[in-house]
Amino acid sequence: MGKAPVSLYDKVQAAAKALRKIMPVPPRAAVILGTGLGGLAAQIKNPRELPYEDIPYFPVSTVASHAGRAVAGTLNGTPVLAFDGRFHLYEGWTFEQITLPVRVAKAAGAQVLFLASAAGGMNPHHEKGDLLLLEDHINLLPGNPLIGPNDDRLGPRFPDMCAPYDRKLLARAEAICVEERIRAHRGVYVAVAGPNLETRAEYRFLRALGADVVGMSTVPEVLVAVHAGLRVFAASIITDRCLPDALEPADIAEIIKVANAAEPRLSRLVARLISEL
Repeated sequence: MGKAPVSLYDKVQAAAKALRKIMPVPPRAAVILGTGLGGLAAQIKNPRELPYEDIPYFPVSTVASHAGRAVAGTLNGTPVLAFDGRFHLYEGWTFEQITLPVRVAKAAGAQVLFLASAAGGMNPHHEKGDLLLLEDHINLLPGNPLIGPNDDRLGPRFPDMCAPYDRKLLARAEAICVEERIRAHRGVYVAVAGPNLETRAEYRFLRALGADVVGMSTVPEVLVAVHAGLRVFAASIITDRCLPDALEPADIAEIIKVANAAEPRLSRLVARLISEL
């Protein structure tokens, strides 16, 4: 007879146990350093890190700009746990693998989750390099990380999604953006699987649904964060304009350039939010 499969709860506990070795105190906040927040890791004081390959059940990010390590320390005096590198459905990972860092952050003691991403902008009033502060989302991914047997130790069977993005953090973020003179907007993120970008017809369809930006991440992590009882703040850097009647072939080098230019602004915003927790 083969071994019984390891439950998600046990995987989470094993990974959290490994991470506690680098955490002198439980983190107040967890940060998934996707596109736009990579530089935040350099601001963490007294950092202690653990490569993903040394964390039980963790996948390893295959995206070139994602380092693939967990970093524990303090940011403006607040204990944080940062995941330097995220996972995407288009890499071939499962929804459980994509969202494992969120579960582990909760098990380690985090109360708030911060997320960042790059996204294509479909709102004609938004410009490249602007920040979109997420107030809602649309899930068009081919699945949901909450499908399957529910373990009540991880969260409720039917988590409510009337306000997945913390309204107090969102309001405070807007105020900080005004103070720091950061161009930012509230808006709706729609998640698609990728890795191809969208056709003109698809951009029209997504915009008609009410989305301001489109991306290939974020929503699975948010669903699991809400399920786990974490407060959530998420923002996207608008790296290219996806206007159907003026659409040009995507220039990945230009997208990366825009993301890198906007990263200090987003890192500054998140660092201030964390300092005020």
